[in-house]
Amino acid sequence: MSCYEAGRDGFWLHRYLLAGGVENSVVDSASIKVDRRAKRAKTDRLDLAELLSMLIRSDWGEKKVWSVVHVPSVEAEDKRHLHRHLDTLKVDRTRHINRIKGLLVSQGVRLAVEADFLSQLEQVRLWDGQSLAPGLRRRLEREYAWLRYVSDQIEALEVERAELIQNGSEPELELVRQLLRLKGIGPNSAWLFVMEFFGWRQFRNRRQVGGLAGLSPTPFQSGDEAREQGISKAGNRPVRSLAIEIAWSWLRNQPHSELSLWFQARFANGGKRMRKRGIVAVARKLLVALWRYLDYGELPAGAQLKP
Repeated sequence: MSCYEAGRDGFWLHRYLLAGGVENSVVDSASIKVDRRAKRAKTDRLDLAELLSMLIRSDWGEKKVWSVVHVPSVEAEDKRHLHRHLDTLKVDRTRHINRIKGLLVSQGVRLAVEADFLSQLEQVRLWDGQSLAPGLRRRLEREYAWLRYVSDQIEALEVERAELIQNGSEPELELVRQLLRLKGIGPNSAWLFVMEFFGWRQFRNRRQVGGLAGLSPTPFQSGDEAREQGISKAGNRPVRSLAIEIAWSWLRNQPHSELSLWFQARFANGGKRMRKRGIVAVARKLLVALWRYLDYGELPAGAQLKP
């Protein structure tokens, strides 16, 4: 038996050990309990001893020693590259745009970064009537070339995704098409929800859905003191952030659904803080409703399909 912490090594080592007859567990590092003193000794030897001790306790049947990562299949892991690469490219696009605007603002110039950016750049004049310095202009041209390259890559990936959604025959793509029938769900959210969440995981109840997204509550109770500490944020970060974003979209596009009416009755008349807490609850309930919709065919109560 063996175990190792999930991280940069990924899952190839897990598959290699299984192929060699070793029973292996990939452990979530955040679930390993540590000493809460301000200063604690930490070495590889001490970490190894702690992991070995927890592995023995787990083998003896002790539950909740740690959280074991559910390892995806090679095919399921491969399907996640498209949307993850797309998200990375969108971050790079924003970074290039901000850098271009920052360089221009440092010279007192504001210019929209659009298709005619290079022609507009030739006409830019500084406060004293001079044109941009040649070094700065060449740097802006290089940044814009990188921006165009990244934008072309984004467009190519979106076209590839659209073709897969339209013509693909894999079971995961059928789930994507099923989500796209709902008003308020677009290609970005449908693809990510399926490839990261619903396409290859088997949920037994709604608590597992909320816990894996990091949207489960974390109560604190000690003696007479009891309070709620907010959501755990211990699950899949992209799914959690997108679920909250889609929750706002759901309120706009499905105003007569049971979930939207519940939000309006409990949180709409409160302040900004109350609405933010309410939208997190909507995100958790919406993920559970989408899970039931995909697994059992139960349409979310009061929800409308696209024409």
